[in-house]
Amino acid sequence: MKKKFRISLATQILVGLILGIIVGGIFYGNPKIETYLQPLGDIFLHLIKMIVVPIIISTLIVGVAGTGDMKQLGRLGGKSLIYFEIITTVAIVIGLLSANLFQPGAGVNMNELSQGDISKYVATTETVKHEGPFDIIVGIVPTNIIQAMSEGNMLAIIFFSVIFGLGVAAVGERGKPVLDFFQGVADAMFWVTNLVMKFAPIGVFGLIGVTVSKYGFASLIPLGKLAILVYATMLFFIFVVLGLVAKFAGINIFFLIKVLKDELILAFSTASSEAVLPRIMMKMEKLGAPKDIVSFVIPTGYSFNLDGSTLYQAIAALFIAQMYGIHLSIGEQITLMLVLMVTSKGIAGVPGVSFVVLLATLGTVGIPIEGLAFIAGIDRILDMGRTVVNVIGNSLASLVMAKWEGRFDTEKMKNYFKDNENLA
Repeated sequence: MKKKFRISLATQILVGLILGIIVGGIFYGNPKIETYLQPLGDIFLHLIKMIVVPIIISTLIVGVAGTGDMKQLGRLGGKSLIYFEIITTVAIVIGLLSANLFQPGAGVNMNELSQGDISKYVATTETVKHEGPFDIIVGIVPTNIIQAMSEGNMLAIIFFSVIFGLGVAAVGERGKPVLDFFQGVADAMFWVTNLVMKFAPIGVFGLIGVTVSKYGFASLIPLGKLAILVYATMLFFIFVVLGLVAKFAGINIFFLIKVLKDELILAFSTASSEAVLPRIMMKMEKLGAPKDIVSFVIPTGYSFNLDGSTLYQAIAALFIAQMYGIHLSIGEQITLMLVLMVTSKGIAGVPGVSFVVLLATLGTVGIPIEGLAFIAGIDRILDMGRTVVNVIGNSLASLVMAKWEGRFDTEKMKNYFKDNENLA
């Protein structure tokens, strides 16, 4: 019996990506093309956002209720935050070292650069600046969970789901119908995820087509050194830093990337970590990480473990300083690193988070925030790369936490090898 010919999701997304680049290039500078292509991308992103919250709530409640151990959960939370802080700090340090070593902003003629509109990010930053240092902690506790869900406030959703899951576990048999309900919701939403992913190639086609038609490739030329350095440093971070972390945990980083190839292509094309959240949660559970660890670590990492974003922010900050001929002392760079460590967590989840973080940070060391307008044109291109790093970092984090907790299922990983021999 002949095997039915089937094109893989990764191949379909690549085709959508290539076609989007071609169409965007043909209609470069034509604003009308956005009218037709943007809705395709928006529909796909809306579909993803539609399923993310129900998946996180249902899987986290099922995972926590299944464990029912508050001490174990507290230990996991503490270890996760320590791990996130260490890895993101390493990312910032590597970004600073890279920018100091290769000087991407030195000799750049600002008269040759076009300026993008950063006014919407400035407005968001002004709102953030008026918040107190403990507002992020207060914001974790929702006053209205329905409102938190509608706003996509991930930390508040995680907090509620954990507390509710512990409550379901505490009432014993009376909580079983509730647990069964949320298990059913989780199963149904993962089925919906597979359905939504069929639209991914069309969504990618629309999103990348709009990006290329708006900015083209000409915008990359004056800032080529910055773009190349950001991508090269990200590759170094993935294969050296995350590779060493993975090796220490008994995981092969190349195998993990092969497992996630579909999701990484999608994350790169859409520049959206949310687009792959449901699928990487499914895959990390299949690789041997327990449901409660996966459903806690990965969504929390989306707020606290943005390795690619913090690495990029460090390079971008020094690029702007070098472009203006501003020399930052070691002390000022340490200050920059410390401020980035705080601001990158404090405003996670806001639109254009990397730009907002930079706007909130640059002024503390005397770098003109107007410099951000010069790199706004290629931000989307750089965002695609940093999204990939964020996805790999958070996927790995769930496996590392499972190993650290002594709850990693090696048998599951072996079975995954057997079922996917081409990945070995």
